[in-house]
Amino acid sequence: MARGTGDRVVELNKIRQLTGEHMVASKAISPHAVTIVEVDFEGVDRVRRAVREQFRSEEGFPLTYLPFVSRAVVDALGEFPRMNAAVDGGSLVIHDQVNLAIAVDLDFEGLLAPVVRDAQEQRLRAIAAGIHDLADRARTRRLSPDELAGGTFTISNSGSYGTEVVIPIINQPQVAILSTDGVRRRPVVVDDGAGGESIAIHSVGNLTLAWDHRAFDGAYAAAFLARLRDIIETRDWATEL
Repeated sequence: MARGTGDRVVELNKIRQLTGEHMVASKAISPHAVTIVEVDFEGVDRVRRAVREQFRSEEGFPLTYLPFVSRAVVDALGEFPRMNAAVDGGSLVIHDQVNLAIAVDLDFEGLLAPVVRDAQEQRLRAIAAGIHDLADRARTRRLSPDELAGGTFTISNSGSYGTEVVIPIINQPQVAILSTDGVRRRPVVVDDGAGGESIAIHSVGNLTLAWDHRAFDGAYAAAFLARLRDIIETRDWATEL
């Protein structure tokens, strides 16, 4: 290609090269489809505000939206097991364990997806601690190879940048990946408790699911996201903590 006199040539690092190869292969292997839902995070936000200082004091890190979404994903996967699976030739291998891979940005130099193992056995606080620990060690290059292997479902979190919709690429050999986007204060219609409706300002954001059309169809993906939204919006998160 033609280069200008002021152009700089930056060699792609090893992580960038491997990520690129993995993503190109994924697009070639899986027929990607995308489903998006809007989620009301007001219940989550109320709990986060109430425990913000206590949680940081006890755990040493802030309580973000990601652990809430991750915890809800675990339960939703239990009800929609084909999401927690891999395609192997002409078969679908459905995993009985939920090993959550969490995409971590390395200062814009690449991505790693360390794995929270056996997430189905953990509650919110434990999942939050696991995510924080893995992300911290990923950024300081202190992960072992085993901690990057064996994921069964991946979550990619761009929400801290205020994104509206990010369409992720499936992390092979998994069959689905969830992107969490920015949460903003928006007007929503709510039940006023007297059989009517009113307008309120709530914290609202999108969840985007990219999925492999070989494993299931759109109705299954939509039902999974609907259940995930329901868990996030209605769970008693204060009791969970």
